[in-house]
Amino acid sequence: MPERLGRWYFVDLGTVAYKTAWDLQKTILETKKKDNSFPDVVLFLEHQPVFTLGRKGDMENLKVSGRVFKESGIEIIRVERGGDITYHGPGQLVGYPVIHLQKNGLKVVEYVEGLEQAMIQAASQWGIEAGRNTLNRGVWVGKKKLGSIGIAVKRGISFHGFALNVDLSLEPYTWINPCGLQNVSMTSMALETSGNIAMEQVRKSMREQMESIFKIDWKSVTLSGLKRALLLSF
Repeated sequence: MPERLGRWYFVDLGTVAYKTAWDLQKTILETKKKDNSFPDVVLFLEHQPVFTLGRKGDMENLKVSGRVFKESGIEIIRVERGGDITYHGPGQLVGYPVIHLQKNGLKVVEYVEGLEQAMIQAASQWGIEAGRNTLNRGVWVGKKKLGSIGIAVKRGISFHGFALNVDLSLEPYTWINPCGLQNVSMTSMALETSGNIAMEQVRKSMREQMESIFKIDWKSVTLSGLKRALLLSF
């Protein structure tokens, strides 16, 4: 990586519906395609409960009947990121960097490994020994998966990103083969520490880890400020 990649916008969305964040990512993506100078943007958020199917997603990885999903009221949405099926919900920190890889001097594998390393280092601050597993991308604690990664790249711009399980209900994961993997269980930072984990502290740690790993500076921007910048760019 170069010594310093520059400044990335940071936007904290709080808790939002999946489609809201998805549409915002696509708007940023289209803006960056048209305006090469538009800043790279990282969205931090938590999602309302949702299952997403990536490009390789297979409905056969549902382990319960469609009736269970219908009664739960949780949507299943197919998206363009890599990977198979996963779950998002409150208590999980999600990060969507919409960044131009080549302009930042990043190769896809190097970028993915950087996101993994950020989660590993963040978890270590709570005494959690996380690491990689050749079985699947993401972050693991032993044989249990703690964090997932799924990205898409269009015209050299990466979007989608990572999901780190902080303190969320893991029950919906039992309805699926997470990431298309059989006999794999998920875990969370709260479960691994047998204690309460403050989401705000994890958000802060992930910002610090990403700043260090990718050698960038943050510029905090409100959602309304980002929307104004997007409108002006168009």
